[in-house]
Amino acid sequence: MPVPLRGDPTRLPSILNLASARALVAGDLEAVFLPDHGMLGASLRHRGVELLRRVEDLQAAASKGSTAGIPILHPWANRLAGPRYHAAGREVLLDLSSPLLHFDEHGLPIHGVPWSQLAWQVTEARQDCLVARLDWDRDDLLAVFPFPHRLEMKATLRPDGLTLETTLVAGSAGPVPVSFGFHPFFGLPELARPQWQLQLPAMRRLVLDQHGIPTGEEKPFARFDARLGDLQFDDGFADLGEQLSFSLAGAGRRIMVEFLGGYRYAQVFAPKDKAFVALEPMTAPTNALTSGRGLQLTEKGGRFQASFRIRVDALA
Repeated sequence: MPVPLRGDPTRLPSILNLASARALVAGDLEAVFLPDHGMLGASLRHRGVELLRRVEDLQAAASKGSTAGIPILHPWANRLAGPRYHAAGREVLLDLSSPLLHFDEHGLPIHGVPWSQLAWQVTEARQDCLVARLDWDRDDLLAVFPFPHRLEMKATLRPDGLTLETTLVAGSAGPVPVSFGFHPFFGLPELARPQWQLQLPAMRRLVLDQHGIPTGEEKPFARFDARLGDLQFDDGFADLGEQLSFSLAGAGRRIMVEFLGGYRYAQVFAPKDKAFVALEPMTAPTNALTSGRGLQLTEKGGRFQASFRIRVDALA
């Protein structure tokens, strides 16, 4: 049975189907997921204050194919260089008229199949834990990504944060390329964006072309720890070590994204005219299905696991 939403449900963002929403509660934190709509993280509240962004009108986001809240990006994170890709011995030409595709301003396929098009099946639900699965075996899904597999996601809420564990289980037809990621949008209430303190570790920055596609070149990126001001980011990063973390702080709170395993790449997206920062764990770099760079394969019957945690701290 669904865990009841705490307090007045009208406090939550516009949710596509409130009856299907699953709430997790632990200490001062409350999270809401929508299994029927991509297992989307639709809300993450600390002491009643919303920390996610672009969740105000999820119905509109779904109709546009836009990302919001905490969406999983599958079967590829961010964009492809074009409608054709070659991976695991398969040549794939995407149908540009498919309703399961979304495109960026340059007409490039982006973020895989939109979250609103994917219904997950809940397999376990407790007050602080939700487990769901997605079987990638429908004909329309296989037309986009012809590699039968199963995704399992476990969301666990503790008083200090939310952990998301994702497992890809390859089918019997052969290896499955691993190129998924997450695109969580964060914001700090009661503080203007220029005052937000962003902290990024030392990494390797991927050099991108004019369409946001990695060129194959990398450059050193020094540790960043400063207020955002009028800076903006739309950058991919590699060479992520174990237990790497990114954080956003201000107004008495710190949101930290901790990479716990399986995510060797990241994207940081912080447009200067928007009041959000996206700190994105990725299993492969942008365009990996086309370039092959950093692309891992899960052999038939095998399992690939990746996890990250969103830690929320109250600062003195």
